[in-house]
Amino acid sequence: MITEHVNRIPVHLDGKTIYDIVLEDSFDALAKEISALGTEKKKICIIADSNVADLYLDEVTKILSGCCREVTSYVFPAGEENKNLKTVQGAYEHLILNHYDRKDLLVALGGGVTGDLCGFVAATYLRGVDFVQIPTTLLSQVDSGIGGKTGVDFDSYKNMVGAFHMPKLVYTNVSVLRTLPDDQFSGGMGEVIKHGLILDKEYFDWIQTNRAKILAKDADTLKLLIQGSDFIKREVVEIDPTEQDERATLNFGHTLGHAIEKLKNFTMLHGHCVAVGALAAMNICKERGLVKQDEIDAYKALMEYFFIPTSVSGLNTEEVIAATKNDKKMEAGVIKFILLDRVGHAYIDRTVTKDEMERALATIFR
Repeated sequence: MITEHVNRIPVHLDGKTIYDIVLEDSFDALAKEISALGTEKKKICIIADSNVADLYLDEVTKILSGCCREVTSYVFPAGEENKNLKTVQGAYEHLILNHYDRKDLLVALGGGVTGDLCGFVAATYLRGVDFVQIPTTLLSQVDSGIGGKTGVDFDSYKNMVGAFHMPKLVYTNVSVLRTLPDDQFSGGMGEVIKHGLILDKEYFDWIQTNRAKILAKDADTLKLLIQGSDFIKREVVEIDPTEQDERATLNFGHTLGHAIEKLKNFTMLHGHCVAVGALAAMNICKERGLVKQDEIDAYKALMEYFFIPTSVSGLNTEEVIAATKNDKKMEAGVIKFILLDRVGHAYIDRTVTKDEMERALATIFR
């Protein structure tokens, strides 16, 4: 793990830099970074949800107005329930009525819902336009804002309609986390801790050591936290940009987590569902002799420290297992499950049985 601050993390494809993740403490450098994309004669549409629009839309609009010939914005109601094709349709209509063409630019200003939705609009409007991510939640700064996976939910089935479409820039303003609600910060930590579990035990240990500073949102520590996760996400994305193999390990906790998220009608945060799904998956790993109980206990203690739930209620085993079969991680009728062969290394497994899932779910149900 790199313990010195960096301000720029290049992401590569086929040996070439395709975009940079820029880490800053404010929006002061945003105009310079956007202008470097050649936006002087372009129009820019900022897509944001209603919560983020109230906080940052005016500031970002003012900054971007000096970088292009026109800025408009499309604001949709906040919430996972609005990450759907109806909201996408509204964005298309805004772009059409404002005469956006293929050379213009979209900007996702917000968290994971906004980034996924804006990216999907960019991937599909006029068969593809450029877009930029300005992530404003911890989860989007360390996970969903990086890597080009875009999509929306369909009839409560999560991310079932989507495309791979890489951004031209990810501009991360770490200071926005000061306005992030505590539950959203906690949800983001679910994804952060997952990164250590699947790829970097040193990072996992660092989170444990620095947990008090992280929870206090110490600025220097948060920047190291975000860049640590970004390096991990970049490594996996560069190896497997379209999730054909290695990138699937990022889905640790997602198979059961997505099922729980859907069945709870999205009342549980995504990061919390992933974390509790990972806890269940670790119990499968323990049954197979791959991880020890004290390692599960260490993970569970870290979850509790960051106010991540370690159990769920109101669900039954059969409905959760049934829901996993409607997940996009199914492959040729087989559930593609991510397990750990040790803390710090994940692998793809296609042999997890229904009985194993039942016993794993029993450890997280209350």
